[in-house]
Amino acid sequence: MPAVKRRKKKVEEGSPDWLLTYGDMTTLLLTFFIFMFTMATIDGSEMRMILAAFQGLGVLRGGNTLSEGKLAELGNTIESLPSMEKGRALDKALKRAKSLFQLEAKTNKIRVKEDERGLIISLASDAYFREGSADVDIEETREVLKNVAKLLKAPELKNSKFRIEGHTDSWPTDPLGEYATNWELSAARSTNVLHYLVEFGVNENQFQVAGFADTVPLFENSTPEGRAANRRVDIVILTEGHL
Repeated sequence: MPAVKRRKKKVEEGSPDWLLTYGDMTTLLLTFFIFMFTMATIDGSEMRMILAAFQGLGVLRGGNTLSEGKLAELGNTIESLPSMEKGRALDKALKRAKSLFQLEAKTNKIRVKEDERGLIISLASDAYFREGSADVDIEETREVLKNVAKLLKAPELKNSKFRIEGHTDSWPTDPLGEYATNWELSAARSTNVLHYLVEFGVNENQFQVAGFADTVPLFENSTPEGRAANRRVDIVILTEGHL
């Protein structure tokens, strides 16, 4: 009796479908966690470019790549990347400011912050201005103002614009004195700070000067500490939209 030939079972080639899906998911998770790990080293402008490459992230509709071409969501093209450079410049200036004013920040003589106007270096306390006076205590603050000038002269800020904003507490001035109102006093404070910065080497053509009197207090004027903090000058490294 002839032997019966057994048919060999056909083995399908390649990976099963579920394994391909699992591999894609693992790759995406790995990419996500690598991105999260390195995010601290990415500056603001780079982050905005990355977000613009994805589809449907909030107001950034995305669908683009980082290759040369139009970045419509950011309002820029490759030819108009100086605005990106200004974003990088502010990021660098923030890091430099935190390093320069580390000691002064602990005693609240200087506050470094950001808002929609740009990067703000706030010079506040009795170390700078006495009540009703626009005279800077230069012996007390010379090194601080030299470091402010050093920050503003940094190469990354050579094309930036700055605004010096003077402020007062709510106590009225002597109408018969040197400053009839807090408006004149606040403007004089910002102008005097500009004079010292120019003396320390900044380019005065990059500056604007403004006085706000007591209209923008940081603290309540009911205490000596609050009034001292409100007697201040804010040096603003302006963003492009506030030039």
